[in-house]
Amino acid sequence: MSRHSNKEQKNTYVFQLEAMIEDDNHAAALEQLIQRMNRVGLLDYQITSGIQLGQLIKERKANAVSTIPVPIEQHSGETRQQTALPQTSAESAVHDAFHSFRKVMSNNTLIRLIVNRGLGIKMSIPCRIININENEQLLTIYHVDEKQVYTFRMNEIEDYQE
Repeated sequence: MSRHSNKEQKNTYVFQLEAMIEDDNHAAALEQLIQRMNRVGLLDYQITSGIQLGQLIKERKANAVSTIPVPIEQHSGETRQQTALPQTSAESAVHDAFHSFRKVMSNNTLIRLIVNRGLGIKMSIPCRIININENEQLLTIYHVDEKQVYTFRMNEIEDYQE
């Protein structure tokens, strides 16, 4: 006679939320959020984006009589290249790298990032990508071993491995 557990199978639920955290800078606020999320015992979580609210935005949101949602269209790299000026090979390489990093970030994939900090200092970091700022060419990662948040410029990143 085999023994089966009478315990019922639990259902899994996923919730989306927005959290507001005040701190001195983006990295400190993000680190605070990650530490809090790790403390509450969630099975898993994914931070998909973050914004900094400026004072003018806060005032206008507070004084708004009503708000109307506006859809945001996502454009692929091909669409961008058709409508923009021709890219140099370096710009194209950076754009391709950001495209790869966005895919890794959306899948919450654990990667090993190879970073050259200069003066012969190289780092091999097991991490998850938590934010990408293409305009500033910044990549914010969560170092899974150290449980720290780091931000690197794209010119510091030599390679990554999935």
